[in-house]
Amino acid sequence: MFTVHPTLLVGPADWDAASRPKTEFLDRIAAFWRACAPGIAGAVVFGSPRHHAELAYLTHFTPKLEAAIALMPREGAPRLLVGGGPNMIGAARPLTWVEAFLPLRDAGATIARWRSELGGGLALVNGDAMPFGLRQEIETALEAPWSDVTGLLTAAMRRKRPRELALIRESCATLDAAVAAMRAAQRERQGATDVILAGEQAAYRRGAQDVRTLFGRDGRLAPYVMPDDAPADPLHVYIAVRHGGYWAEAFEVLSRQPPDMAARARLDEALDLLRPGVPHRDIARVLARADGEGSAHPATRTGFGHSIGLALQEPGCLNEASEDHFAAGEVYTVRVGLGGRQESAIVSAMVAITETGPEVLWPGGRS
Repeated sequence: MFTVHPTLLVGPADWDAASRPKTEFLDRIAAFWRACAPGIAGAVVFGSPRHHAELAYLTHFTPKLEAAIALMPREGAPRLLVGGGPNMIGAARPLTWVEAFLPLRDAGATIARWRSELGGGLALVNGDAMPFGLRQEIETALEAPWSDVTGLLTAAMRRKRPRELALIRESCATLDAAVAAMRAAQRERQGATDVILAGEQAAYRRGAQDVRTLFGRDGRLAPYVMPDDAPADPLHVYIAVRHGGYWAEAFEVLSRQPPDMAARARLDEALDLLRPGVPHRDIARVLARADGEGSAHPATRTGFGHSIGLALQEPGCLNEASEDHFAAGEVYTVRVGLGGRQESAIVSAMVAITETGPEVLWPGGRS
């Protein structure tokens, strides 16, 4: 879901060795190298304040002001290139378990020297998120032939490890607190702006790193632009929270009246079918029936959800054209929209796929 995003990441992002020990990251790195071709001696992993899921997965580092690059050798310790010059290295150290830091400037020359040290081929991760000039500089330093192994890493990231699932559950608890606060404010007939602010404040009180919201009165969702003091019943909202690095999101219809059960019933029907091996398109077809003869809701026009985790939208979209299948360990946000000339609604759920079926992590719309 596209929302207004902050220009500066200011939320807490320090590495907590108790909940995310170094061994967790070393295991991830080892699994990544097992998936790579044996001739690859090192990987250049890029991250920016907007696109850093892959970098955070391997290093826990979240770039807040400028981009960062991890140099991940197949053998040996990784290094981090951080923006802002040498004076920013001290600020970067608490964010990661990595111990070796270098300035990001002259990244091409640094990578070229590193390639010579390794004496083997290099691979690139998340290169599509690089600024054009930096991408050219790094491609020159990599020298041909080099490999793009982003897909190998993102595929591994879709299967959440136990500690990741624990963090996502905590993120869902923050999401639940935010939605409950919005629901309470709406029932008190507060204005739309105050309702949204109540949810955001509740999330930040629980330690959220980032909160993004949309709202509207007729099912069409838009970001906050100017104060809206008029109460709304119903009020359609979208909220995404990032807690401990992991995202959770919800679509909800807030109302003092009994909730519309048609969308909820269709969503529950789809959730009950989630099993490892089930094709995405089968679930999409169930959810698509909710539109009936009306038009598709804009938020479900191109898909009914997606994989979610360190990125707000991971690869793995639930639509009728998908060739993917659900797998144990994956986490999805699943949504269903009712579109029409007179009424419009969208509700959603966060769900983990287990060997025995779905585990609903956030049951949006259930009081």
